[in-house]
Amino acid sequence: MISLAARTEPLTVLLVDDDVLAVHLLDELIGMFSSARREAFTDPLDAVAWMERQVPDLVITDFDMPGLNGLALLRRLRSDPRTAEIPVLMITGIEDPDLRLAALDAGAHDFIRKPFDGHEVRSRVRNMLALREGQRAQQRRNEQLSLEVARAVGVIRERERETILRLARAAEYRDSDTHAHLVRIADYADLVAEGMDIGRVQREALSLAAPMHDIGKIGIPDEIVHKPGRLDPSEYEVMKTHTSIGHAILDGSSSDLLQLAAEIALSHHERWDGQGYPHGLRGEEIPISGRIVAVADVFDALTSSRPYKEAWDRERALTYLADGAGSQFDPACVTAFLERRDRIFVVRARVGPPAFAEP
Repeated sequence: MISLAARTEPLTVLLVDDDVLAVHLLDELIGMFSSARREAFTDPLDAVAWMERQVPDLVITDFDMPGLNGLALLRRLRSDPRTAEIPVLMITGIEDPDLRLAALDAGAHDFIRKPFDGHEVRSRVRNMLALREGQRAQQRRNEQLSLEVARAVGVIRERERETILRLARAAEYRDSDTHAHLVRIADYADLVAEGMDIGRVQREALSLAAPMHDIGKIGIPDEIVHKPGRLDPSEYEVMKTHTSIGHAILDGSSSDLLQLAAEIALSHHERWDGQGYPHGLRGEEIPISGRIVAVADVFDALTSSRPYKEAWDRERALTYLADGAGSQFDPACVTAFLERRDRIFVVRARVGPPAFAEP
């Protein structure tokens, strides 16, 4: 769509009539009272070709023309979003009241007969140019408003981003590896979402919200979070509550981003086969955000050292994901992850610890 706000040149009147004399008279008449630029064509198909590159502000067209009559031209104008609202004045020498009605029904703003009266043409054209000036002024106001709204949305979005990052940083005080883990999870989630043809805006929101997946661990006792070995069954039950705690922290916000983060916090430990927690959701009952983050989170956990285990090499971790497709993980998420393994490895090497174990 052409921005009218950027157009500073005078208004343009397009004249279309196979009668050379009529075109000349109209051109002279309009030039006597208006500074509008005139473009004249005696072949309507030439006018159509011109409009592929330009947008007029007023079209004055004859009805009876070879190749393309005025009604057909009018319908073309109305079918093109660029010219759908442009004023159209139809002029014809045909004495037919049905033609007038047909022209008005097709979207003509006004209609006069030949031989036309110069004063009448002047009055009609002035009114229609004033209408177009009003349309352009409204378009400029709309575009300015759109810019202001975009700036306001940007400010809000940046505040949401800051809120997410500050909340996520709270976890750094509980786990020394959390910061790097959060960055990797965001990048992994974005890559998986890309492979699932999720749109750019949704991918951006997902990568911002994904680092909040384990925020609920701030409500888990230190002796469980920092235990240097595997958790016993009772401790594991306590640890599992971090999903519900995280959801409770984030839920209820008017921010779509925080709502998405709450969804991820609650669902990223659900399993495709229904054996996960906290609600035992199965398959596509699990939000797509949780299914994506589940794959990203497990891969990062497997390839990271923990007090109770060494980091797995990347091929072993990828095999684990592949074997878990259809049971622990959404198969589509695993496929998207595996197809982007080279880019995954780049992220894992770039965002410390320095390098994971090689096969």
